[in-house]
Amino acid sequence: MPSPSLPDDHAAVLARIVAAMNKDQRFDAVLGGGSLLHGNFDQQSDLDLILIVRPDAYPDIMADRLSIANQIGDLLSAFSGEHVGEPRLIICLYGPPLVHVDLKFLRLEDLDKLVERPKILWSRTPDEVTAHIENAKIDWPERSSQWFEDRAWIWLHYAAAKYLRGEFFETIGMLAFFREQVLGPMWQRNQGQPQRGVRRLDQDSAARSVLETTVPRYDAGEIREALISSMQRYLELRAADPPSSKTAQMPKLLSDFIERGLS
Repeated sequence: MPSPSLPDDHAAVLARIVAAMNKDQRFDAVLGGGSLLHGNFDQQSDLDLILIVRPDAYPDIMADRLSIANQIGDLLSAFSGEHVGEPRLIICLYGPPLVHVDLKFLRLEDLDKLVERPKILWSRTPDEVTAHIENAKIDWPERSSQWFEDRAWIWLHYAAAKYLRGEFFETIGMLAFFREQVLGPMWQRNQGQPQRGVRRLDQDSAARSVLETTVPRYDAGEIREALISSMQRYLELRAADPPSSKTAQMPKLLSDFIERGLS
């Protein structure tokens, strides 16, 4: 059953979803993930749901998933998740009041490999679903030190090139991307936490003191300082778990590139 600890707006949408799936015999279960598992659900959280579909009905459901999302009621907008490599996902906005809901359509057999162990919110066959969840291989997509190293200097060079060209919006956007894809995950890794971009790092004063120096205003001097700080923060975070193969002559080559461009 839907968790009574949810905010009223989310609980109401979740109750409608469970009721709709219960009426549709093509669905066998509704599972919850994300903040529903981590215990930090609040008014601004998304509902991350997995809808378990009977195998024989799966092709029809996949072809009709936007219509199914609409049938829940009060759907404002929705689109599928190809941009994140997940066409089984429908990203929805319901309201009023506004509630973001991710609906992922899976078969029971798809639960064999997961990034986290979801919670059963409703099921026709709870014992069978529980068995699949308990036996699932859980593999959170953690990135290695070498993964970061192979990308960091290319991304930082891109930001530097845009800065030197005077494309400050592009530079600011790239620094934000670098913070989310590299610095935030590396900080979380060094703290023994799952790599989740920059999620909730604002509430960590130590993380904030490290990352806030990489956030500039639209000002040439501040952007340059943020770019240099991003390089420095990367080197500091890298030291905790160095890659097996470091990029040759970095950061000197990139520092020289920036200085020559400014001269």
